[in-house]
Amino acid sequence: MTETTKISIFKGKEIRKTIYKNEWWFVIIDVIEGLTDSTNPKQYIKNMLNRDEELSKGWVQIEHPLLIDTSGGKQKLRCANTEGIFRIIQSIPSPKAEPFKRWLAKVGYERVQEIEDPELATKRTRALYKAKGYSDAWIEKRMRGIQVREQLTSEWKNRDVGGDKEYAILTAEISKATFGMTPSVYKKFKNLKRENLRDHMNDLELIFSMLGEASTTEIAKNRDALGFEQNKTAAKKGGTIAGEARQKLEKESGKKVSTKQNYLNQPENKKLITK
Repeated sequence: MTETTKISIFKGKEIRKTIYKNEWWFVIIDVIEGLTDSTNPKQYIKNMLNRDEELSKGWVQIEHPLLIDTSGGKQKLRCANTEGIFRIIQSIPSPKAEPFKRWLAKVGYERVQEIEDPELATKRTRALYKAKGYSDAWIEKRMRGIQVREQLTSEWKNRDVGGDKEYAILTAEISKATFGMTPSVYKKFKNLKRENLRDHMNDLELIFSMLGEASTTEIAKNRDALGFEQNKTAAKKGGTIAGEARQKLEKESGKKVSTKQNYLNQPENKKLITK
């Protein structure tokens, strides 16, 4: 069973990782990007397997498809544990390999600490956002949003919603009712690709995301929604509550809540200052 996806930074590159069988598993394509700066990591992997016959033979033992958080919900991505990543590194002629090995060892040690003290995981997430240039006020909203999301998915799990594919559908329903856009459309609106959508939302966007999901949780509980269809109805109603509030604010303020702004090229705290 996997836990919530985490993101670590190696030399400015995001490496997604998740817990599987109580150890970290890393998204292979992220590791390839971090070590090679390849513009086509999928093709790089194919070329690597063609030139390394032994790696190709043992590839099925190294990689494993695991559910990873993306902006469109959880998706299965190819991952490898620390041992598998070390084997992949052996086949990559990169001067970044040695620092990456040390980075892996550090991440493994941090996992042991987080098991002993779960609060450390939250502290590290806050520190990560701070290092990426987010303001304290934004970080507080983002962390609260993560808690609201976890409460919602926990509620879905208890109400017989059938796993991550259905979670993604319900999430899309909330987003569409809240913002008039599904997460995939919202990403295109903000000119994002693999990036996490909510990491590129401003304060109001985060607030209305939370309102939609918190409202959905409350409706599902109060109406004792069971199964996918009943929770889909709750999701639409929860999103509608947030959507109507957003529209009222836009009418009174004369300004749209959803913006094309993202934090790809400029940190959130810099854009906050220059407004």
